[in-house]
Amino acid sequence: MPRTLEGQITMEKTPSYFVTKEAPRRIYNMSRDTKLIVVVRNPVTRAISDYTQTLSKNPAIPSFQALAFKNISTGLIDTSWSAVRIGIYAKHLDNWLQYFPLSKFLFVSGERLVSDPAGEMGRVQDFLGLKRVVTDKHFYFNETKGFPCLKKPEGGSKPRCLGKSKGRPHPKIDVQVVQRLREFYRPFNMKFYQMTGQDFGWD
Repeated sequence: MPRTLEGQITMEKTPSYFVTKEAPRRIYNMSRDTKLIVVVRNPVTRAISDYTQTLSKNPAIPSFQALAFKNISTGLIDTSWSAVRIGIYAKHLDNWLQYFPLSKFLFVSGERLVSDPAGEMGRVQDFLGLKRVVTDKHFYFNETKGFPCLKKPEGGSKPRCLGKSKGRPHPKIDVQVVQRLREFYRPFNMKFYQMTGQDFGWD
């Protein structure tokens, strides 16, 4: 990480830290004052979205159903598949809480980031001790993408929207498969709500 001077904040983002077993210890050893922001979304939607992205790069992969289940007839979910494993947030958080107290975390709702981007960004700015500079006047909803986009400051270039990989239509997944996944995640979600003191309303 670059040197951070007084009055500066150094930020970095990656989708993999939260789910990487060694990450909490390494970050703690680097700086125990680090603030951690975790964006989470409904684990069922997240798994389907993950699959959609892989499918766009490799159309020959097996069906979502074939990858999600160890045994379809018994309904046994395959937790070794990363698309499923990542959504077991309570398990990953457990690993982090061995090094960092809950006060060092801000959990951002992926759903609210879409429905109320300014509200969630307000929480982020408060958490980082920043003045609320980013407000609702900085966003507009892009109907084509189905996501909010960031307006550029006056005189700036065109608005900034999420890239091509975001907002892809998801493949049709059998209702019973989705239902089984919901049941699988429910106890983990409930534990995650208890651990964070936040109900994300996924079920």
